[in-house]
Amino acid sequence: MKPVVVRFAPSPTGYLHIGGARTAIFNWLFARQNEEKFILRIEDTDAERSTEDAIEGILRGLEWLGLDWDEGPDFQSRHVKAHRAAAEQLLESGHAYKCFCTKEELDRKREAARKEKKTYQYDGACRNLTPEEVKKREAAGEPYIIRLKVPRRPDAVVFEDKVFGIIEKRYEDIEDFVLVRANGQPLYVLANAVDDIRDGVTHIIRGQDGLANTPKQILIYQSLDAPLPVFAHMSLTLDPQKAKISKRRHGEQVAIHYYREHGLLPWAMVNFLTLLGWATTDSKEIFNPQELVQAFHLQGISRANSVFNIQPNDPKFFTDPKLININAHYLRNMPVEELFPFVKQQLFSAGMWDTLFESEKKEWFLKTVALIRERFHVLSDFTTLGAAYFSDAFPMDETAVRKNLFGKDAAPAWLGDLADQIDTLTPFDAKSVEALLREFLKANNLKPGKLINAVRTAVTGQSKGPEFIEVLLCIGPERISRRLRRAAVFQD
Repeated sequence: MKPVVVRFAPSPTGYLHIGGARTAIFNWLFARQNEEKFILRIEDTDAERSTEDAIEGILRGLEWLGLDWDEGPDFQSRHVKAHRAAAEQLLESGHAYKCFCTKEELDRKREAARKEKKTYQYDGACRNLTPEEVKKREAAGEPYIIRLKVPRRPDAVVFEDKVFGIIEKRYEDIEDFVLVRANGQPLYVLANAVDDIRDGVTHIIRGQDGLANTPKQILIYQSLDAPLPVFAHMSLTLDPQKAKISKRRHGEQVAIHYYREHGLLPWAMVNFLTLLGWATTDSKEIFNPQELVQAFHLQGISRANSVFNIQPNDPKFFTDPKLININAHYLRNMPVEELFPFVKQQLFSAGMWDTLFESEKKEWFLKTVALIRERFHVLSDFTTLGAAYFSDAFPMDETAVRKNLFGKDAAPAWLGDLADQIDTLTPFDAKSVEALLREFLKANNLKPGKLINAVRTAVTGQSKGPEFIEVLLCIGPERISRRLRRAAVFQD
């Protein structure tokens, strides 16, 4: 068997989006499973639309997802001479010809077909020009394009797609399609095939929208006497309204950087995107990298389109709830040392990072992260719901404040009294804190729930959270007493 070679070949006309990332993931998984080659090729021959920012965004997006490549990034624009050389080879072998039909002539024929309610297909007007006629028209300076001479046979181009099975396209339904424009620019259908042949690509795993071009590319392979790769076309990803996910329709909400900025973990994103249109036989949904590489197979790709449940108006689940739940699983269960750099970046971006958190305070930091993450879904929760653990400037939940710190019999001046006692408490450990709180409840005739809710709100800004004593131990006596006194002032 030949070594497996796959490629991801995005066009740098915009950011890396959900569909492109999913294609890259499937190729990467297949390559890693076979311990073979994953090539990154940037198809940048559309000079007007390709940008350096888009290229940088694609590279950073793949790196964030952890999709390392073995070759590249290679740029298609560097191989234009090879694409033209392939077109010349096809001309010399008789598999292609020069077409001198003008745009005006083709437009008239296209308009005539429209009026007759027929599908327009190039009629091969220049297909049988003699060599002498071609030379004469070239000498006269007539511009031309290069078309593939599609065989005129009664049967069909037939190939087996690993997802959609046997596909047939009758030769009579394939026009003599363009390979090279009049300005000498090779078209995608030629450049893509030539690059794949050069790189020795054995498996082409791409979106279903590439299925229509496959018979044409097979004809190019055959005309260049090159072995055919294995094709596997992935079903489409749709939004909740069953419309195709696209940059134009959905904006940044389908961009990979959107999810990085909103606190998603990269492997959670990989895990989720793999499940869009792919499944194992045992319905398993949570995979670590080694498990997913081992489990992945092309036969698991579904022919049915998948749905990405974008939730733009939900303040909690800003995206597919399944994605949020997968992210929460990893956030809560991955080793806290592995989570450390992600939380660090989140705090740094929010202006909450203290360099002591990775030196003398690192043990405290890791313990705190491990404590509070149990209720979190995304990394940004550390800078919102968890802000009080890392900074004195933290948001206060209005409902919790109104209920626990204001109103009738909510939390009067005893907050300040409790702060005084905490100031003198030694040692500040679980046993001592529990004893102090029990005595304080008795002395002030308070119910435990009233005290806990008021203190938790004053100290963390939230009405809910981890185990109460553990929260106090993480916050520490100085910050607790300072925040209790600040909350006591709320009563005035």
